[in-house]
Amino acid sequence: MSSKKEFLGLFQHKKPIIAMIHLKGDTQEKIQQRAKEEIAIFVEEGVDCIMMENYYGDYVQLEKAIQYIVSLKLSIPIGVNCLNVDSMGFYLANKYNLDIVQVDSVVGHVKPRDEATLQAFFDLERAKTKACLIGGVRFKYQPMLSEKSLKEDIEIAKTRCDAIAVTQNATGEETSIEKIQEFRDTLGDFPLIVAAGVTDENVTKQLAICDAAIVGSNFKDTRKDTGEVSRDHVRHFMSIVKEYRGV
Repeated sequence: MSSKKEFLGLFQHKKPIIAMIHLKGDTQEKIQQRAKEEIAIFVEEGVDCIMMENYYGDYVQLEKAIQYIVSLKLSIPIGVNCLNVDSMGFYLANKYNLDIVQVDSVVGHVKPRDEATLQAFFDLERAKTKACLIGGVRFKYQPMLSEKSLKEDIEIAKTRCDAIAVTQNATGEETSIEKIQEFRDTLGDFPLIVAAGVTDENVTKQLAICDAAIVGSNFKDTRKDTGEVSRDHVRHFMSIVKEYRGV
């Protein structure tokens, strides 16, 4: 782990909720308009951080949406996850002075012969950024090519990022308490984020083990990633979180 400020120190509240912007839309204009509307909902309903991601949109759309959110000068952290080309996430974080980079896997997804190259990549990129790094381990949709145990890979991951993200196998799929607890037991007090399948029903149970949560699908009107962000869903979810925090 780097000597940068502690990851959880980025947030104003304990057990922070990181909301995803997926960049959905049929045209450039609709993508940006939807992103603006979603950002407004998340800010007004009290999420703790917004993560910009090219889940549906492309890199150009991602950068344009980042330019907009940065122009708002929000008081909460802003992050970026540039899917499939991790170096561009670091590039965007540096260019726009973002607080967080998310990378879906920091260990175990490359062949053992390529682990040294991966280490060199993280050494290079992290030396150039002030942003904290959320790194996935045994993350959804990522290949599992490691020949090491989970404990060994987690120890490596802790040297490459500032917080570790855990999921089950797919977007929107609930992350099992057993998997979350296994990560917690292995990580000790190192920051742990549940990054998929968080719902109104399981959030307090999962936050009792994790330090933070990334939420996307549960904020949609259909509770699926293909839906539209619902203000009512965000408001109700955050009311549960705030009650849990004692706020």
